[in-house]
Amino acid sequence: MTAPRAVLAGGSGFLGPHLRRDLEGRGYRVVGIGRRGPDASWADPAAVRRLVDGADLVLNLAGRSVGCRYTDRNREEILRSRVETTRLLHEAVAGAAEPPRVWLNASTATIYRHATDRPQTEDDGELGSGFSVDVAREWERTLFAGELPRTRRVALRMAIVLGDGPALTMLRRAARFGLGGSQLDGPWFPHRRYRGTGSAPTPAAVHDTRTRGQQRFSWIHVDDLVAAVAFLDEHDVEGPVNLAAPGASTNAAFMAALRRSVGVPFGLPAPRWLLEPGMFVLRQESELVLKSRWAVPARLTAAGFTFRWPELDAAVADLFPR
Repeated sequence: MTAPRAVLAGGSGFLGPHLRRDLEGRGYRVVGIGRRGPDASWADPAAVRRLVDGADLVLNLAGRSVGCRYTDRNREEILRSRVETTRLLHEAVAGAAEPPRVWLNASTATIYRHATDRPQTEDDGELGSGFSVDVAREWERTLFAGELPRTRRVALRMAIVLGDGPALTMLRRAARFGLGGSQLDGPWFPHRRYRGTGSAPTPAAVHDTRTRGQQRFSWIHVDDLVAAVAFLDEHDVEGPVNLAAPGASTNAAFMAALRRSVGVPFGLPAPRWLLEPGMFVLRQESELVLKSRWAVPARLTAAGFTFRWPELDAAVADLFPR
């Protein structure tokens, strides 16, 4: 009997190998789409269509990293790399003689507003505004466009994934050198890097700058993310799904957990006037740590998914044992 085919698109980042191993372990024959293959290139739409036609599952992770400064060039590439690859897959699915049973497409929990008052679920969450939110809106708008009656579609609204990725590595390194305190918001010079984008640009968001390290931090252990993707493959769930642990933390608690993981009992806080020059040197954006992200996994838990790592301290201790 021929193994079912899974198309893994954009699988060269830190999540790709984790998900590929799981797909292969569950009996899939995995083929890949990327800038240079290995089995099809985004520059060859006909090859993309051949891989998608007859596949059982499409899992799309494609998109330029947001770990950069939002220069005009980077803004354009962040948006284009998500929307154009999703559009190519949409055309392939729509034109397939044997379309995939399910299409799981990456998205982001950053789509919600800066929330300090209540958690954001898929059904009652309020979408935010500005660049990052508009990228997510356009990404999901492309995924859910039109009718694909034979293919179930899911937008994976991922929180920060705790694992061996570059962002967490950078923050742990800062904690090791005594710089692992809270990131504290505050006034800063106006700029246009967070302005809206896409087909319907929204104004840049105005955040509460008095969070004092209590901005919410939604996260998910990489093992739970892999398990959740497998669960969504096998269960009849569709639409946007928050991939976030139920135990949302705060920036202060997260940084404290990182300090414990490296055995450093103190960490200098980073007020915005100090954080911004540091982010400029690192070519990052302060939004990544200052925005209050409070997404909860309402649809996953309602469908019966059980998190192995629901609480932050245990998750960090598992990933980085002392």
